[in-house]
Amino acid sequence: MIILLAILVGIILLIVVGSAVVGLALNLLWWALIGVVIGALARLVLPGRQTIGLLATAAAGVGGALLGGIIADAVGVGSVLQFVIAVAVATGLVALLGGTERARA
Repeated sequence: MIILLAILVGIILLIVVGSAVVGLALNLLWWALIGVVIGALARLVLPGRQTIGLLATAAAGVGGALLGGIIADAVGVGSVLQFVIAVAVATGLVALLGGTERARA
């Protein structure tokens, strides 16, 4: 009886840990997708051609979303302005990354 109870507790524990890992993976995938969208919007805002790749654009978008969210939370603005701040910060990051890659070329 105790062995059966231990097996049942083990199965429940595996399900809980597994759902947490899957939830974290889906959350990271969601942030990457949002980062690509915000990074793409940031590239559209900047005039001219940017020489950075998709991965750097996504990284700038994720960074812009995180920093924009922190700034918007500190200022205390709504979600629409938070999105605008995130795009503005990502635009700065894309410009910074594009400038450093142009300097290397």
